[in-house]
Parts: sequence; structure tokens; C-alpha cells
Amino acid sequence: MEKSLMKGFTLLELMIVVVVVGVLAAIAIPAYSDYVTRSKRADGKNALLAFQLEQEKFRANNPQYATAASLGLPANSPDGHYTIALSGAGGLATSYDLTATPNNATQNDPECDVLTIDESNNRGATGTAADPVATCWQR
Repeated sequence: MEKSLMKGFTLLELMIVVVVVGVLAAIAIPAYSDYVTRSKRADGKNALLAFQLEQEKFRANNPQYATAASLGLPANSPDGHYTIALSGAGGLATSYDLTATPNNATQNDPECDVLTIDESNNRGATGTAADPVATCWQR
């Protein structure tokens, strides 16, 4: 008489695999979401820093800062996650404020909602972050 070998998995083994996959997903999904949000935030920061660099180049050769139109820079960040606005420049302005406002269709970042920077390199953000500069600009 031949002994038949049973092949397959028991219900207990399958349940253990489901639990392990669930624990890994519970850890990985929030970390991935935070990573995506921070990468989109970098798009806004890079746009502000590029705009600031152009302003300082203009100011090196002129007695005032330029308007957004005279610099010819786009109103959106390179990846389109933020809208960039300039205030306080033009005329004989010796100061300016740059803001990056998220386009809610592509970027939802309540921790660092609106990013700001000025001619003195003062950086800030509105949102729920306890320390906006550390959370929004240095991460």
C-alpha cells in the first residue's frame, strides 16, 4: 500500500502569511505617503529657490527687485504641484515675498500648506507643523 502525500498549505499557515503581509502594509503605506508628500513639497521649495536666485541676479545689476513678468518665470512649479506668487517687487522695491501655494488637485500637505521665503532668506510655512522651518524646509 502506498502512502499518499498531501500537498498544500493549512489554514493556519495562510492566516499567518495574511497577518505578516498586513503588518508590513500598515508600516509601509504611511511611510510611502509621507515620502510622496515630501517629494512634492521639494518641487515647491525648488521653485521658490530658483525664483529667489533670479531675483538676486536681477538685483545685482539693478537698484530694485524685478516683477514676475520681467523675470519671465512661470507661475507654477516645474512639476505643477505649486503656484508661485511674488509680492512687493517692482518699482523701486528693495524687498519681496515669494509664496508657493499647493494646487489641491495634486498636493495635499496640511503640515506645510503654503511655503514662503523673502529677500533676506527668511523661510516659513503655514500649516499644522509645530516648527515650520525645520519640518517644511529642512526635511
